[in-house]
Amino acid sequence: MDQEYKKELSFFVQQALREDVRDGDHTSLAALPVDKLGEAKLLVKENGILAGVEVGVEILKQVDSTLQIEVFIKDGERVRVGDIVLVTKGKIHSILKAERLVLNVMQRMSGIATRTAEYVKELNGTNARVLDTRKTTPLLRFLEKKAVVIGGGVNHRFGLYDMILIKDNHVDYAGSVPSAVTNALKYKKEKGIDIPIEVEVRNFEELEELIKCNGVERVMFDNFTPDNVKKAVELVNGKMTTEASGGITLETIHSYAVTGVDFISVGALTHSVKSLDLSLKAKLI
Repeated sequence: MDQEYKKELSFFVQQALREDVRDGDHTSLAALPVDKLGEAKLLVKENGILAGVEVGVEILKQVDSTLQIEVFIKDGERVRVGDIVLVTKGKIHSILKAERLVLNVMQRMSGIATRTAEYVKELNGTNARVLDTRKTTPLLRFLEKKAVVIGGGVNHRFGLYDMILIKDNHVDYAGSVPSAVTNALKYKKEKGIDIPIEVEVRNFEELEELIKCNGVERVMFDNFTPDNVKKAVELVNGKMTTEASGGITLETIHSYAVTGVDFISVGALTHSVKSLDLSLKAKLI
């Protein structure tokens, strides 16, 4: 866990607990003695790919550093109904305080990892790789994108700051693909920043204009059919990294992958995924 990620995770857990707990878990405080000890098993209730274990452990530790935690299954492993992911022991108030946040995060991340793995499987036998997008839950992007990687996918840009991605609206505002690219190259030089440029094209006319430009690292074929992606990849002829995007589903992704395109971006990895069913089963000790 690198320092930047660890710092972001710690801040996230603090804010999430503040949202949920505020001045106390009044149900537990009212109904249960504060000195009771217990244990809880994190159980799998649906087959899939597990993700978010290290996040769940961090949540438990931040809630109560005295909790004992034993992990049996790690991030990225395939799980089946009935598997025990981890067991935690300690104050029952602490376990109950952490329960919902642990489950919310791990279920969401595991759902994304599971869905991503399904897309990755469809790419077998090709050189294409599946990308995520910025279609994420605000402030949860760093966890959702981590889940994509756990599932075997690749992260696209993280935000607006780490890539210049010239899309259709940018082109329309700039007047043309060459104008937008010229402006971007000038901006990079003036600011002294070294980030890649990607340009989205909507048709072969825009693609041909882009091919004549220099300084662009990647081209995105937006809403091209698989046949047109194949033709576009041939036209690019290795000058830029290639990416297909736009409404690509689990049923159609293989037809895009065999075109020779390098990457296929799928917003559905994060924007409409079903969480994996997990539960926390508690008992006194």
